[in-house]
Amino acid sequence: MTKFDLTPPTGAQREALAADLSADERRVLLHHGTEAPFCGVFLDNKQDGIYGCRLCGLPLFRSGAKFDSGTGWPSFFAPVDEAHIGRIRDSSHGMVRVEIVCARCGSHLGHVFPDGPPPTFERHCLNSVSLSFTAQGQPFPDPLRRGGAEAAPAD
Repeated sequence: MTKFDLTPPTGAQREALAADLSADERRVLLHHGTEAPFCGVFLDNKQDGIYGCRLCGLPLFRSGAKFDSGTGWPSFFAPVDEAHIGRIRDSSHGMVRVEIVCARCGSHLGHVFPDGPPPTFERHCLNSVSLSFTAQGQPFPDPLRRGGAEAAPAD
């Protein structure tokens, strides 16, 4: 069971969060777009910490689960908590894939493929613009908590 509240944002909360998005973040997160490969800000990030949803802040992936897949997008072999991501069958672009979305706000994150490293053999291929990053030891921001309070430090 996750320690984070997975209650979806209200319409007003969602509007307020979306107002802070750039045009590219909006295209990817809200309209299921994809950023170009090898250009994302988190592709080469080597810092320890937690990657969260850019829209609602839900923690998604630990830096320890990140690996270089050679695909041009940040890749992870396991989420922080399986309950934090949703999996949706995606048959667009003439193929069947599994889209991953934030379980709290439904924002598009990327896709998951069965060609990752052990122990999960999964490759969660994410758009950098779908993510935020909190360095290890820093308080994890949770904009959906009352007053935009911060959660426990990223570990």
